[in-house]
Amino acid sequence: MPDLPWPFVERDRELETFERAWRRPGCTTVAVFGPAGVGKSRLADELLTRAVDTGAKAIRVTASSAAAAAPMGAIAHLIPAGVDLSDPVSGFAEVARLLAGPGGDDRWAVLVDDLHLLDKASTALLRHLLDAGAIRLIATVRTGGPAAEATAVDAVEALARGDAVCRIDLEPFDRGGAERLLRTVLGAPLGHRTLHRLFEASGGNALYLRELVHGALDAGTLSSDGEIWTLAEGALPTTPRLGELIRNRLAAVDTVARRVLELLAVCGSVSLADAASIASTDVVAELDEAGLVEVRQDERRTLVVLSHPLYGEALREGLSLVRRRALLLRQIERIGANGGRRHDDALRVAIYRLAATGTADPGLIVRAAALARHVHDYEQVVALLEALPEADRTYGSFLLQGDSLVQLGRWQRAEEILAEAQRRAASEEDRIAAAMVRTWNLFWVAARTEEAFRVNDTALRHVTSPASQRLLALNKASLMAVSGRPAQALALLDGLDANILETQDVNSWLVASMSRSAGLAYVGRSREAIDSGRASYAAHVKVDDRTLGPAHPTSQLVPVVFALTDAGELAQAGKVAEGILTDLVDTDSAQTRVWAAAYRGRVGWLAGDAATARRWYAEAITQGQNHHQVRPLSQAWGGLAAAAALLGDFGTAEAAVVRMRTYPVMGHQAGEERLGEAWLHAARGHLSQARDILAAAASAARDTGQPTSEMLLLTDFARLGGAKEVTGRLVELSRHCDGDLAPARVRLGTALAADDPDLLLAAAHELAAIGAYLLAAEAAASASAAWRRAGHPRRATAASLLTQDFTARCPGVRTPLLASAEATYAFTDREREIALLAATNLRSKEIAEALHLSVRTVDNHLRRAYAKLGVRTRRELADILSRSGWSPQPRQRPQE
Repeated sequence: MPDLPWPFVERDRELETFERAWRRPGCTTVAVFGPAGVGKSRLADELLTRAVDTGAKAIRVTASSAAAAAPMGAIAHLIPAGVDLSDPVSGFAEVARLLAGPGGDDRWAVLVDDLHLLDKASTALLRHLLDAGAIRLIATVRTGGPAAEATAVDAVEALARGDAVCRIDLEPFDRGGAERLLRTVLGAPLGHRTLHRLFEASGGNALYLRELVHGALDAGTLSSDGEIWTLAEGALPTTPRLGELIRNRLAAVDTVARRVLELLAVCGSVSLADAASIASTDVVAELDEAGLVEVRQDERRTLVVLSHPLYGEALREGLSLVRRRALLLRQIERIGANGGRRHDDALRVAIYRLAATGTADPGLIVRAAALARHVHDYEQVVALLEALPEADRTYGSFLLQGDSLVQLGRWQRAEEILAEAQRRAASEEDRIAAAMVRTWNLFWVAARTEEAFRVNDTALRHVTSPASQRLLALNKASLMAVSGRPAQALALLDGLDANILETQDVNSWLVASMSRSAGLAYVGRSREAIDSGRASYAAHVKVDDRTLGPAHPTSQLVPVVFALTDAGELAQAGKVAEGILTDLVDTDSAQTRVWAAAYRGRVGWLAGDAATARRWYAEAITQGQNHHQVRPLSQAWGGLAAAAALLGDFGTAEAAVVRMRTYPVMGHQAGEERLGEAWLHAARGHLSQARDILAAAASAARDTGQPTSEMLLLTDFARLGGAKEVTGRLVELSRHCDGDLAPARVRLGTALAADDPDLLLAAAHELAAIGAYLLAAEAAASASAAWRRAGHPRRATAASLLTQDFTARCPGVRTPLLASAEATYAFTDREREIALLAATNLRSKEIAEALHLSVRTVDNHLRRAYAKLGVRTRRELADILSRSGWSPQPRQRPQE
């Protein structure tokens, strides 16, 4: 594919440092220090450009080992023709005189790339020219370990010292800088996990990052669905240039040190003692100082790892299978000699032996699989257990394998394995455990709600002990809580034992506790949901080594995000969601990642930041599709459609609505999946149809006892011209929903219904304090229009300025209420609705059909609207609305 342009970004601090130094008369040299690939040359080029902008003439010099073989080979083009340098004193003075020009006032900026490679003669001439004031110097010098640092400092001090030198230390990009750079280059956001993998592999090194991206694009493993860039799982492809850079980096290592690097390449990490046993502690220290390895403290154990994953790939490419096998087997011997006492030694030995020989002790494989499950490496669990001989497979191994397949989203294979586990169960307790994991698989992954309930009910009919019956009843309640029956579920789940350590079955407790937190959030008991979710998380952390069921302790925090959002703690909800995603970025816990991304999108939606909402909904969709997690996709596609509609991207919104309808509705957040449909109609000016959809969606939420979702939907109904119809219901719902958002919604609906500017402004400030900036902006815009109608232009202007402050937090978003309030401040609600439809080029007959009015009524309203705006045609009407920021998609008509 064509070479992508890589812009110069994220270096403002360095540019400011240069400009301050360059303005200072005593500064003769600006030196950019940094490791290879960090972007020193690119920055130096920009500095030279800025020096030229101040009036200097530019000369570029590239030092190299080859050029250093000939005295002044690198700077020969700097020396004017005819100058005799056989006498350096007079020759150097002549070079300085000629560079100064006939008037003696020419100023030169000389860029020397890789100054540390300059030969001594060239250094001497540059020193003379600096002392003579003939030139000023911009230089790059490579660092990377104590020896390279000392060489770099010596190279600069051979030319200038003290205040004459401005040193700029150029660091790799941090994660935020890398994300902004890649988004600029690729033109769209990257998935959270994709960004993490690229950043970790590159270490923020600009050159490595560039080559990784180009390699992945060329290999087709980095792709975009139009919303977000995603990197396929597996090894990162590289480019020949990157491979050469890494090989050159490793080539300087001696034979003894290379043995350490090769061991790390095949084993991933080893203890410091094991690394030192094949070389010495001093050798490991030298590798650490050179930036090739990192020495980390893991509790009481000191580990050595390669500093870049790319080093491991390059080293493994050069190892024969025989050499790899020998390294692995020797490391197994070391672990055995130390007693194999570490908690992960069994996992390491099993993995190493399988890689080396293709076989391992069955008992060791099962122990290793359990350890892999503990660290949520489900792919490793499946790989280990698939290597288990058939004769050694047991109920426990089938259950562990089935659970891991559930977490990986492979529901069909999971159902086969779990059914086999259930057949092999020797006790009622084992049969229940297998049945419950089957229900989780069928409900959460296969999206077969009724089948999940049937499996649970069948198991319930075949158990006899009260304890077993209690477990299955809790499991059924857990499914009910998230499938549209939260109130019924909570009647059972509210009696859950408080202490997990005293419960009979840890896994069922964790599932039930998570579902209870979710159910509390759905029925409006947000504060209880938050407390419950945080307590469940703390309990889950304590017993994580004993669990199946919820994939990771952070899964307990997903309902907390929902509850914080509806409690009006939007900023905190966003932080918790992103914290979950960060904690899980290196795990196989895809299901939790997808839900966290979807709920992060919901936070953005309620804050009014449609661009952020769109980005996170797209992340949820991409991750859900890639990892076979379909449950959140109805909500995510609906949210993406709504966000795209508010941003004016009607094509994406239409396509998203179509995709939303292809996925099963889960039952929780009832009706919210239809937000995209409603807002697509609203964005086109079809407010009546939008309200019809929202009313039906709110009815679904009401029927399933979910007041939080019903409030969200009815608030949008009020925003689209139906405030008088729903204010009473909003008041009633607010009695069931705690937190700050519910009463703020009531006050917005009440203010819109009353068209009271004082109430509207009060609602605007209250909503802004919560972080619901789009609702705040709409309230302020409505207040401005109301003040204008009342003949108070100053108050109207003040409210309008407040609107602008709030809309700045909602980039690119326009809504009918926000955009048309000022332009149509003198309209009645019906006039406004008809005017918005007319602006989309609909004929009066079509408007009449849409609103169930007569054509004459529509025309009468239009004539009054035209008179109030001073226009005569639909085109003029659309122009005025467009100038106010409203840009509905015009209806295309066939040419006659």
